[in-house]
Amino acid sequence: MTQLVRLEVEDGIGIIRLDRPPMNALNDEVQRGIIAASLEATERKDVSAVIVYGGEKVFAAGVDIKQMADWSYTDMVDHSHLFQDFTRALARIPKPTVAAITGYALGGGCEVTLACDFRIAARGAKLGQPEVLLGLIPGAGGSQRLARLVGPAKAKDLIFTGRFIDADEALSIGLVDEVVDLDDGSERGPDPLLAAAKAMMKRYAGGPAYAIRAAKEAIDSGLETDLQSGLEIERMLFASLFATKDRAAGMASFIESGPGKATFEGA
Repeated sequence: MTQLVRLEVEDGIGIIRLDRPPMNALNDEVQRGIIAASLEATERKDVSAVIVYGGEKVFAAGVDIKQMADWSYTDMVDHSHLFQDFTRALARIPKPTVAAITGYALGGGCEVTLACDFRIAARGAKLGQPEVLLGLIPGAGGSQRLARLVGPAKAKDLIFTGRFIDADEALSIGLVDEVVDLDDGSERGPDPLLAAAKAMMKRYAGGPAYAIRAAKEAIDSGLETDLQSGLEIERMLFASLFATKDRAAGMASFIESGPGKATFEGA
């Protein structure tokens, strides 16, 4: 893993930190670092949920335009798979994920957030897909994931115009799930946004890991197919959970003590 991207683990929560000042531009090294961190978060049993975080000032202002400016068509053919591989790696983490967004999340940065299950934004954050202003379209999944999240009309507006939207508009169209005031006087500590992201992910730490994994797979895979195929995916995943210890523990606890009191092993 590169020093520009690292995975930190605390109380069952993994934090994938982007650390390429000043704007966390997503060059090849950062993209490969995201892939490596995603794989590590997937494999580690002590990670129940994942936060993707760019720091207190900026999430990621996009891919490294200076790196790409002189590329030829064949150069881009060689790199285009990596452009999608790093967001696919994030999307494939079989655990709950949230992007904690400060400052700018533009272009590739916005596409990173779209590869997560949830998005929390600091008030004042700016999100957008401004590739059209460069004579391009999103290339790391934005045209597909954004439309699935907010609907085709809103996605077309953002992609056709390349305009930036603030956190409140992003919340209103469903692009983010929560907006956090950084100076609200609360006692959440020096970084209220990261604290809010940790609070969200804490819900899943210690939960039935394989059931959550199956639920994520059922939803994500079902969205890519027709209803009947999605129902078959759900049926098979539902049945598979009867091989887990957590299913047995959850049902036994329900019978004895009622819902919500089971202790899970993640097995």
